[in-house]
Amino acid sequence: MQVSRRDFLKAAAAAGAVASLPLAARAADASALRTQLYKALIAPVADDATCERIAKAGFPGVELNKKDVTVEQARQGRLTAEKHGVKIHSFMGGWADFNHADPAARRASIDDVKRMIQVTAAYGATTILLVPCRVGGGGLAIPKPSQFKIDFDPGTLRAKAVVEGDNAPFAAYIEAQNRATELSRQAVEELIPVAAREGVVICLENVWNNLWVQPDFAAAFVRSFDDVWVKAYYDLGNHIRYAPTEAWLRALGRSIAKLHIKDFKIDRAASNDGKFVKIGDGSIDWKSARRAIEEIGYHGWVTIESGEYTDAEHSALMDRFFAGQGV
Repeated sequence: MQVSRRDFLKAAAAAGAVASLPLAARAADASALRTQLYKALIAPVADDATCERIAKAGFPGVELNKKDVTVEQARQGRLTAEKHGVKIHSFMGGWADFNHADPAARRASIDDVKRMIQVTAAYGATTILLVPCRVGGGGLAIPKPSQFKIDFDPGTLRAKAVVEGDNAPFAAYIEAQNRATELSRQAVEELIPVAAREGVVICLENVWNNLWVQPDFAAAFVRSFDDVWVKAYYDLGNHIRYAPTEAWLRALGRSIAKLHIKDFKIDRAASNDGKFVKIGDGSIDWKSARRAIEEIGYHGWVTIESGEYTDAEHSALMDRFFAGQGV
């Protein structure tokens, strides 16, 4: 796909939109690290109480996640956030249903994402987080996280195998994976013109949906759109049970538009191969993760997903992480 220089620069600015922030908001230690990271919290809406709390805690940004808001309410939320000096950098569109068996349900899901892209633009946010769909349930046999070794066609993105050896037990899962990929691609392709018109980058996230669960496969899926309006939203804790955080960061690389952080403790003997834990108690090597962020040249927003600390503690934790000191 041919992209004009104007469109490319517009999308690049949209994905980050941080260059104009005051230097005080830039928490990375410039003497040691060149990439600039900007911290944000998650909240439902941008009302006065929320924005005042976020600003007082030292966060320059927020990501909003309440779905049933109107465009007019979003415009008002933007004004409220700006009054408190807070940037609404992203909107969490969340789960879509692009692989639903019912075509009418798929159409309803696509149309709802179109609405949320308009809401995102009204907030003044530059990205929308989107999980295209999920597979699972109904007795579908899916490999354990440690079993996955996906062989896929880089041209068609069709999975040919998901484990080493005998794949017969996972034939139905492979079929579901390929169907989800095809339908998700069709849906996102339809959304791209809306995203371009509104100036909103579609950030794809695969989070516990049993799809694109290895770094090279996820990166290939995002890059297959070959469009500046489709990028990745990567969460450092969501997929460490499949591969190290550093491997995900390096595979997705420049495709990453935004980052989330949380922590996960791997336990291969436990259900789900572990559990989410408070940041610092899990399996992420935070110093190595920060070095990988530096290596791929990511500059931009990092939004924390954690309820284990106070706002002030979250802020201090992120400052340490940004400076390469761990958490």
